[in-house]
Amino acid sequence: MRESITSKNMAFTDQMKPTELSALKEIKKNWRNRIGLLLKTNTSKSIWQLMKNKTYRPSADDVNQWAQSLDKLLSHKYGKAAFCIFLESEFCEENIEFWSACEDFKKLTSSKDLASRASSMYEEFIKNEAPKEINVDYQTKNAIAQSLHKPTATSFLAAQRKVYNLMENNSYPRFIQSNLYRELCAAARGQDKHTKS
Repeated sequence: MRESITSKNMAFTDQMKPTELSALKEIKKNWRNRIGLLLKTNTSKSIWQLMKNKTYRPSADDVNQWAQSLDKLLSHKYGKAAFCIFLESEFCEENIEFWSACEDFKKLTSSKDLASRASSMYEEFIKNEAPKEINVDYQTKNAIAQSLHKPTATSFLAAQRKVYNLMENNSYPRFIQSNLYRELCAAARGQDKHTKS
């Protein structure tokens, strides 16, 4: 039985162009890595390991403020790290990666640096079939493509806002309701009790 399945797969891949075959291998590799990450890493354990590290010390007030708004969460170093871990577990980490890349992009001043970084961000996040393609509409993608010849610090602003709204309305509420966030709250409360004693 196994031989017939293998021979069918080989016949299928023999008919593919080399570029299609390499794309298929890349997709399989990407999913294998993601599944491996989930099997190896229990999100809660990762956070608990961070909490045991003496340099990681958000207070209960810090963790509680993360529930007030996405802005407060993203402005806190460890809040952002916890949100990244959560997004990885939901297979949508490209959103926070793009948002962070936009924040860094806005700080660039050299036109050479802007052009170089704009091109790499377009290739990584915007173009169709990009490795970390974000979910934005055609008009936004087209506007970014048009701005690549002379990018400015605001070239990605519309896309960044759309991704932020997507995170704020979808991922962020799920994060606040997640076991990960509850465990962080409990750990921070426990830590505060130990430091006050």
